[in-house]
Formats: sequence, C-alpha cells, structure tokens
Amino acid sequence: MDPMTIGLVAMAAVLVLLAMRVPIAFALAGVASVGTFLVYATRTGAWMPDRALNPTSSVVFSNFFDLVHSYDLSMVPLFVALGNIAFYAGITTRIYDAAAVWLRPVRGGVAMASVLGCGGFSAISGSSIACASTMGRICVPEMLRMGYDPKLATASVAVGGTLGSLIPPSVLFILYGIFTETSIAQLFLAGILPGILSLAGMLLVIAWWVNRDPDAAPRGERGDASRTDAAIAAWPALLLFVVIVGGIYGGMFTATEAAAVSVVLTTIIGFAQRRLTMGVMWRAVRESLVQTAAIFLIAGAAKIFVSFVALTGMAGAVVGMVSDAELSLAMLMLVVVVIYLVLGMFLDPIGIMVLTLPFMVPLIEGYGLNLIWFGVIVVKLLEIGLITPPVGLNVFVVSNVTKSVGIDKIFAGVTRFLAVDMLVLLLLILFPILSLLIPGSM
Repeated sequence: MDPMTIGLVAMAAVLVLLAMRVPIAFALAGVASVGTFLVYATRTGAWMPDRALNPTSSVVFSNFFDLVHSYDLSMVPLFVALGNIAFYAGITTRIYDAAAVWLRPVRGGVAMASVLGCGGFSAISGSSIACASTMGRICVPEMLRMGYDPKLATASVAVGGTLGSLIPPSVLFILYGIFTETSIAQLFLAGILPGILSLAGMLLVIAWWVNRDPDAAPRGERGDASRTDAAIAAWPALLLFVVIVGGIYGGMFTATEAAAVSVVLTTIIGFAQRRLTMGVMWRAVRESLVQTAAIFLIAGAAKIFVSFVALTGMAGAVVGMVSDAELSLAMLMLVVVVIYLVLGMFLDPIGIMVLTLPFMVPLIEGYGLNLIWFGVIVVKLLEIGLITPPVGLNVFVVSNVTKSVGIDKIFAGVTRFLAVDMLVLLLLILFPILSLLIPGSM
C-alpha cells in the first residue's frame, strides 16, 4: 500500500470516528499513529513491521512533546485561567449589565445588550462555547421573563457567543498561529476590526428584526439603575481589554506576557472587590486545568496528525492538482469557503483546522496570499460553523443551559443572522485591509 492510499484511508477513518463522537484527540492521535506505522512498515515495498516501530514512536512522541513544550502554547492556560477567574470575579458580565441599563429603553435593547455582553466576554475569555454558556444563563431567562420571542432571545446569545472565536484573545487564533507558525500577536490584532464588524452586523439584524416584528420584543422600558454607575462598574473589563490589546499593539508585551499580566490584574481586582475567595479561586484554577488539559491533548494529537499528512505526501499532491487546474483566485476562495462551510455543519472548529490546514496553507502560500488574513477568514468560517445546523455547537450549548427553548426554534432564529455573517465574510475576503490594517500599523 503506497503512502497516498494510506493517507486517504486515514482521512476517511478520522471522519468516521468523529461522526461516531470519538473524542477528537484520540481519533487524530490513534489514526495518525497507525498510519505512520503503516507508512514506515511498507516503505520498501515489502511488509517489514519490525523496522517501523522505532521511527513511528519517535515521530509520535517527539511531535507531541515538541508542541506541549511550545512557548506559544503557554498562553493557552493563561487565557483560559483569565476567563474563569474573571467570570468568578463577576467581571465578564459587567459589560452586559452596563449595556442593558443603557439600551433597555430601546425595543430589542436587552437582546442588543446580550450581543454586546458577548463581545465583552469574548474580549476576556477567548472561548465561544464558554461565552454562549455563561451569557445564556444570564441573558436568556431575563429576556424570556420580559416577553421576548424565544427565537430572538436564544439566537442573539448563540450568535453573539461566536464572537469569542474572532475577538482577541481567541483560542482558535492561538492554535492557528501554532499550526501555521504565524504571529499570534498579529492574529489577535487582525481579529479586532472583523470582530467589531461582525458585532455591528448582529446589532443591525436585531434592530431589523424588532422593527419588522414588534411583537418579538417588548416596548423599551427605563430601569431604575443609574447609567453612569453601570458604565463605571464595567471598568475592570475595559481595563483588561486595554491591557491585552493595547499592550500587544504598543509593543509592551508579547501575547503570552499580556495574558500573564491580565491574570494577575484580574486576581487582584477580584480579591480587592471581595468577589473572590480562596475557595472560589481554587474552583477557577481547577476548571482551568481541566480545560487546558483538553486543549493540550487536542493540540498534541493535531501535531502528530499534521506530521503524518506530511509523511504521506498528500499535501503536496493536493497543491499539485490545484496548480494543474489553474484555478483563479476567486475560484480558489470559493472552494475554500464551501469546504469550511460544509465541514462546519458536522465537525467542531479545532477538528476542521487540523484536517484542512495541512492542505490549505501550502495552497495559500502558493498563491502569494497573506497567512494572517487567511487566518481571519478561517476563523470567521469556523465561527459561522458554530451556528449552522445540524451540529451548531453554540446552539446546543444555549439550548442546554436554557432548557425551555427547543433546538428547532434556536436554529430558526439563528438563520436570520447568517446572511449578515456571510456579508461580513465577503467583505473580509474582498478587502484584506480590514484584517491587516491594525497589525500592519505595528
């Protein structure tokens, strides 16, 4: 069996295992290990398994440990801890609290505040799933109590949660940077304008929705809380965003250093405001350790799989086929978009990155395109995949935490946001300056 055939069978095996809900780390590492063994065992044209064990173990273990020891990956536990500590300190929800006070008098204002709250949460946590879960517990019950259409109440949080993929610090940007060996700091900065553009599009959809269907949201009501007090209370969240983005942009910190400084600041603020205790702090650290371990396992398995793909020569073959086809740049991007949208319907974002980047990156480099810009496009496509049926992870997360609203209703609401998401994607493809302006000015 030649390496190319082994590679194709391995790709099919991974897809089957993922469809069977086998954890992605075990699916990738298991298939890649077996595939690497088969490539080495049949390299001479004869079956020689005794000569395959040593090189296989060397490839598997060296790739895993090289990735785990990566300096760039050290920012993952820091940003994960930042999100958890900020949540328990009550910092992540204050943007929503402030936005709700200011926008409550507007029809649909609480739904808009939910999206803004998701944006604020994303600027600290970097996780779409965590954002949708946390904001779903807080925002959806309040909107349902106020008489919001369940489709609007749940969809606004499910869609807003996807901002965690695009607004820095994003775990997907970190993994993309590690897999493609591009600057994570520049990826963070590249996601700012696209994130703001996506957030603005979501707000416009809500405004259009409630204008077209006034029954979807109650008439605005003025609350008793002071707008000034609510805005002032949000200062810790704004400070953390300034430290992370401003520190990186100003050249004061690397992305890892910004994460470390932010964790220390968040801890100090939490204890100073008496929101944190040692017991609560330990709970946040324990959750961070579990989440970090899962990410490290997936990233390590992904590194093994990428090495296996390179060993089979599949990536070079794909690049050769595309070159022979002489696809135009427009046709190439159309193929990229279709592939990611289809995979996004069935697979989780990290799995899609692992399966596609070994093939996509050589193609993009061959066309002379910027990998920072392409990273934004990939993450935007993965963001859309989080809300597309049948496996929209954010939709299932919101449904799980709200209980009272069915999956079908949430998907029905989410579809109204997809057109704007696709429009933002088109703008990002047509105008790379939207992604490259801020990192280019460093």
